[in-house]
Amino acid sequence: MQLEFFMAQRRELTYCSGVKRFLLVAWFGASAAFAALNLTAAAAAAAPTRLHAVELLETGQPVRIVAFGDSITGVYYHTGGRRAWCDLVGVALHRVYPSANIEMINAGISGNTTTDALKRIDADVLAHHPQLVIVMFGMNDVARSTAEDFRSNLKQIVERIRANGGEVLLMTPNWISPGDANRPVIKVADFAQIMREIGREMNAPVADASRAFQAVELTDHRAWLGLMSDTIHPNLRGHRLFAEEAVRTLTGKRVVLDDLPVLEPGLPWILARLKAKEPVRVVAMKPYDTLIAPALRALFPDAQVEVTTWDAAGKSLVDIEQQAKAIGWSHYREDPKLPKPDLFIVAVPATALTTNDDQYFHAYTWIMNWSLSLDEPGWNCWVILPSVAQPDQDAGQRSAEALALEVIHGQDVPFLRRTAGDAIPTTELFNRELARLLGLPPKP
Repeated sequence: MQLEFFMAQRRELTYCSGVKRFLLVAWFGASAAFAALNLTAAAAAAAPTRLHAVELLETGQPVRIVAFGDSITGVYYHTGGRRAWCDLVGVALHRVYPSANIEMINAGISGNTTTDALKRIDADVLAHHPQLVIVMFGMNDVARSTAEDFRSNLKQIVERIRANGGEVLLMTPNWISPGDANRPVIKVADFAQIMREIGREMNAPVADASRAFQAVELTDHRAWLGLMSDTIHPNLRGHRLFAEEAVRTLTGKRVVLDDLPVLEPGLPWILARLKAKEPVRVVAMKPYDTLIAPALRALFPDAQVEVTTWDAAGKSLVDIEQQAKAIGWSHYREDPKLPKPDLFIVAVPATALTTNDDQYFHAYTWIMNWSLSLDEPGWNCWVILPSVAQPDQDAGQRSAEALALEVIHGQDVPFLRRTAGDAIPTTELFNRELARLLGLPPKP
């Protein structure tokens, strides 16, 4: 298996060109241990250290698991703002052990290094008395810590958790795209290797997400784009990979999370405000800026709805991305006194195209990112694909909609599209889906 993986990388190195080839050559030469794929680490991945927590899972006894990390662990806009790999580990473990009694606690905070982790470990981790802690740091340590500090801090984290009666699963962070001056890819690889070494030294299993992500990047560029929200942070599709690697390392069994349950209701923030009879502010692209208020009032006759039109007509996808940045979460972060919206309706026109798929992925992803709440849930986002208002599309527009759907699935937000042959009027289709997302029967 390791030889096949290594040979696949060498074949990729032979055929890649330009910058990518240079980066791969640099990566292979950067760390002999990393390039050699240490056989001890490989054996550990194939037959992970069996933890007592696994026995508790098998027998249905209560197991409290804390996910301890930075923004790649926490619930942020990169995954749609409602769940992340912590939640998905719980889903995956239930599939392996249907009678498991699991409590998942997310202790991921944006910007944290292992130094920050040690400062808050008592309150955010040990106070919960977890049976298992999954520890994933490193992306910020690469930018702000020395290798020596990272190594020392990781050891202390493992020791503190064990002294509190818990067990530890270490997980290397994801692979990243090149170009970040603060996070050179070679240094990211070196810090991942430090985590592997700590795992061996302290007899702690290591879920090697770094290698799992890198294997995708080296063999399928489109699939790699589909894992990432930006050059550093994975989207929910990437978080599925984290969870699959963590559970495989814990249990020795593979779980595929391609069929995650849909979150219900789809628009919880809006639903709560409507039930509380609080005003609802909506930012909506045309033509849904004129449809949303009547549709909400049909479901909640007393609804107070304020709509701001987002005019994306005639704009390129890159232009719409810039619009999203100007009116999205960064706008409200700069002026916290501004009344925040409760719903963004993103309906990119069919005519908004780009010159290549990479550019389309990037621009569409950031239209969605800017339209989501930055930190804790602060509003909802609903994406409506062009086919809803424009059923007749040419081949280029249909291809763009398929790309958009790939991005949407990665961001884990509700969406509406028209199925082939569906002749339902746009307004009726919109109203029906809105009611469903709010958990209500549609109005006749």
